[in-house]
Amino acid sequence: MRQIQLTEADYEEAQTRASDAGFCSVDDYISSLITFGNFVLDENTNLDHLFTPERLAHIDRVLADVKNGGQVFTVEESREDLANYRAEWIRKNGK
Repeated sequence: MRQIQLTEADYEEAQTRASDAGFCSVDDYISSLITFGNFVLDENTNLDHLFTPERLAHIDRVLADVKNGGQVFTVEESREDLANYRAEWIRKNGK
C-alpha cells in the first residue's frame, strides 16, 4: 500500500471534513474523494455505500432533534451562516 504525506494543517482540515461528512477515517475520506470526486450522478447511480451505519445514526439523531423542537434553518439562513463562516475562515487564514 502506498502512502501520501500531508502538512499538519492539511491533515487537520481533512480530518475535520472527514468527520463532518461521516467518514470513519481520513483515509476513507481521501479515498472517497479520489474514487467518487469527479463522477456525475444520474438516476442509476447507486449511493448505498455512502450510507454507513455512522451516517445513518447521525441522520436519525438530527431527525429526532428536529422533531423535538430543535433549531431548523431556512435556506436563506443557511446561506447567511455559510457566508459568515466563509468570511471568518478567510479572515483567519488569509486566503
